Amino acid sequence: MLDLNKLNVFLHAAQTFNFSQTAHILHVSQPTVSKYISELEREFDVVLFDRDGGRLQLTNAGKSLLPWARQLVHQSLDLHEAMLSMKEGIVGHLRIACSTTAGKYILPQIAGRFRRHHPGVQISILTCTQGQVPLNLRESEADFGAMSVEISGDQLECQEFFIDHIIFIVPGKHPWVQRQSIEPAELLEAPFILREPTSGTRRALLSELARHDIALDDLDIFLEVGNAEAIVTAVTNNLGVSFVSRLAAAHARAWGCVAEVPVTGIKLERKLCIARRCLAPPNRAQEAFWGFIHSPENDDLFALSQM
Repeated sequence: MLDLNKLNVFLHAAQTFNFSQTAHILHVSQPTVSKYISELEREFDVVLFDRDGGRLQLTNAGKSLLPWARQLVHQSLDLHEAMLSMKEGIVGHLRIACSTTAGKYILPQIAGRFRRHHPGVQISILTCTQGQVPLNLRESEADFGAMSVEISGDQLECQEFFIDHIIFIVPGKHPWVQRQSIEPAELLEAPFILREPTSGTRRALLSELARHDIALDDLDIFLEVGNAEAIVTAVTNNLGVSFVSRLAAAHARAWGCVAEVPVTGIKLERKLCIARRCLAPPNRAQEAFWGFIHSPENDDLFALSQM
């Protein structure tokens, strides 16, 4: 019979590649970690870690065991939480993978409100890339995933989260602030600050600009930055102009550090979605959160993206 405690030790060791660090994380002794790994190796009659060269590395056998161990440990935790829910109400630990800037503004507030209703539920919001979200869901590393692309099938189901409005911002004292709007061609005159190539905001922007015969090479790109908050800071410091989520620019706009300037004929919106595994065993905490997302009490949060 497999010992889940040993598999859990193996999982942490496969992340840290350091038995002492694993022991510290799990609050056990380093000899206990070594003992559990050795016992797993004897039980499977394989070597899980290559210990040559002073640094641990997973062997092919260890790499093969990793997804199975992850699945078994997560299923064990889900089962434990499901049984607790039968006795103690809605309890458990929800993990939400989020790849969108806008989602990072809305999710913590929804999570906080949900916890007020269900204090027995712990919630972790995990920042990751868009490509990692479906992988985290399929490998049970996350229970929900917020992203800017809709996915369906392949054991995942999706519902609309909210509409993210993307606005054009300039420094607070930029001459365009006095204008009611500018023409798309005028965008070629200003230094641009863009998100990284994998960003959903960037893809949506380039698609919209193409409708006005403006290509990426036509823009005067001053900087490429990996998150919306850094872009807002750069625009605040008069380094250029940009398109960002209205939510990301809200505070800077309120303080007058940046200003929104309409661009004629350009309206940028992104539908954000939230997904889960549709074939996962029933879990009261997950079901409750899935339904709570669009509770009327959260309408004010979704309205923020339109203000």
